[in-house]
Parts: sequence; C-alpha cells; structure tokens
Amino acid sequence: MTAPPPSAPSLNGFAPVIDEHTQILILGSFPGVASLTAQEYYGHPRNQFWKLLSAVLNDDLVGLPYAARLTALLSHGVGLWDVLAGCERSGSLDSAIRNPLVNQFDLLHELCPALVRVCFNGKTSGKFADQFALAGFQTLVLPSSSPANAQSTFEQKLRLWRGIIS
Repeated sequence: MTAPPPSAPSLNGFAPVIDEHTQILILGSFPGVASLTAQEYYGHPRNQFWKLLSAVLNDDLVGLPYAARLTALLSHGVGLWDVLAGCERSGSLDSAIRNPLVNQFDLLHELCPALVRVCFNGKTSGKFADQFALAGFQTLVLPSSSPANAQSTFEQKLRLWRGIIS
C-alpha cells in the first residue's frame, strides 16, 4: 500500500489595503511564493506591478520602501486586495490553486464608500468581474503583471493598465 501524495500547503492571503477614500481597487488572484515569503503584495522582483503603477500614477513607487508604496497608493485613491483569502497551492501558478476561499467583498460599499472601479490583475481574478459589475462597480480586467505572463511586452501591458485611471 502506498501513502497518499502530500497535500499542498494551506495558505492565507493578505489583508486589504483600503480606506474610506479608495476609489479604485486592484484585485489580484492570490500572492505567489515570493510575495508570501516577503509578506508584500507583488513581492516577486520580476513582477511588473509596481513598475506599471508607477507609470500609470506618474509616481515612483518602485523606489519607495514597501510601507511607503502602500501609503502612496492610498494617497492616489488606489487600494489592493486579492480575490482569494486562502487556498492550497504548490508553487505560484494560479493553475495550481486548489480549495480556494474567496474574500468577503460584501462590505466594500461600507468600507470604501468612494469606490467606483474594480480592476483585476489577470484572468484568474478577472473571473470575478461580473460579480463586481452586478454590485454596481465599473470593472476592468488587465493583463497580469506576473513574470509568468510573458506574451505581452511591458509597453503593451501599460497601454491597458492606463485604463485604471481613465
């Protein structure tokens, strides 16, 4: 008799970075291994998230320490969160996610009364766009900033990411 294969670790995501002035919320799927290790949203050094937002907001977020990046984002009315609160996964690929636990978004209208637009960083989180549209938010599904998304150049991604603030 053989032993069952080891299960993927049960992982917990990050708290939302939002406040009552948040007008735009960017939702990823779930932090990758590098982000979980660093305990930072988009902590993989090759993830283009901070570089893309620096260009979109015309503010050098890349050059700031992590806590200052979050403060700067909030000052621009931009918040961060993920669609998943937890899951089981080996590695960092969204395709490896098992037993996902979706975040509780029902309080967003109360916690973020100024929230107008919800943007999704990639197709996995983008599967939730219709749910947010039905809740009365503008939605925008963006190409993933992940290093695993190599089919688009930075400039191609940036053209679409500029839609966050337009």
